[in-house]
Amino acid sequence: AVPPNALKTMSRPSSKWTDLAKPLSPPVLEVIEQLGFEKMTPVQAATIPLLLSYKDVAAEAVTGSGKTLAFVVPLVELLLKRQRDSAWKKAEVGAIIVSPTRELATQISDVLGEFLAHEELGKFSQKLLIGGNSVEEDVSGIVREGATVLVATPGRLKDLFERKGDLNMASRVKSLELLVLDEADRLLDLGFETTINTILGYLPRQRRTGLFSATQTKEVRDLMRAGLRNPVLVSVKEKAAVSTPKLLQNYYVIVEPQFKLAVLLDFIRKQELKKAMIFFPTCACVEYWGVALAELMRPMKVLALHGKMKAQRNRILTDFRESETALLLCTDVLAR
Repeated sequence: AVPPNALKTMSRPSSKWTDLAKPLSPPVLEVIEQLGFEKMTPVQAATIPLLLSYKDVAAEAVTGSGKTLAFVVPLVELLLKRQRDSAWKKAEVGAIIVSPTRELATQISDVLGEFLAHEELGKFSQKLLIGGNSVEEDVSGIVREGATVLVATPGRLKDLFERKGDLNMASRVKSLELLVLDEADRLLDLGFETTINTILGYLPRQRRTGLFSATQTKEVRDLMRAGLRNPVLVSVKEKAAVSTPKLLQNYYVIVEPQFKLAVLLDFIRKQELKKAMIFFPTCACVEYWGVALAELMRPMKVLALHGKMKAQRNRILTDFRESETALLLCTDVLAR
């Protein structure tokens, strides 16, 4: 087992942002107020003071419990503190956030962007590194503009560290203040253990690390041993901010394989669904049924989306949101 510095189990009511022992900076409080968050959730109340006290933190909390602000707020504060002592240079990276999927990384980048848009925080910049464009484009952007924060998926970040030539990412992270591993259980489920360990090998030991996970499996504990130093374990016993509706009813039908398509089509037509998401086990299934159902469900719009898509993702999601009626075929990339 990981020897914890301390163990905190949180189930108490949320606290005010102004109640923190280490007060937050005025611009950070202003952005939080603009975003409409009046109180901290338990995971925020537990982890923010620890990260601000330069502790490594491993937080177990359900999706929807406010984990993103739990690391974005201290991240910005740590950047500010260092900025007051010594200004960040263009070639220095102060924080890295690693997320398992492009969608989650984009969501985190959007939240971080709300803070960096504040006039007093505009001295910091971020780069979203998730693929969808060439490695060369990412490299030229970092070299040309710099980035105080990197929000990345594991594969692209590893590529940049291993790249030879003008980037020299290892030298850029020598002053790294904070590493965040978001959805750590998901990172490992997707097979990124070796990639994460490779990335850890490039990072300075004198840093803070925050690991956030919905579950603490053996694999997550192994990652904690590899990437965190004497971590404080935080277990948040709290319902997700977005809970399952009480009136939600789930149904299932056991169908012989040869009848599944007929039953699915019959169900969609009889329910007169305006919009529906249909999940498939693989990318290949999504592509195959995207073509087949587009013919079988005419004139209904059928959209397909899976993890191997890059540039099309945002366009397809926007198309689905704005359509009156549509079917969205996808893998579990959209389930979280």
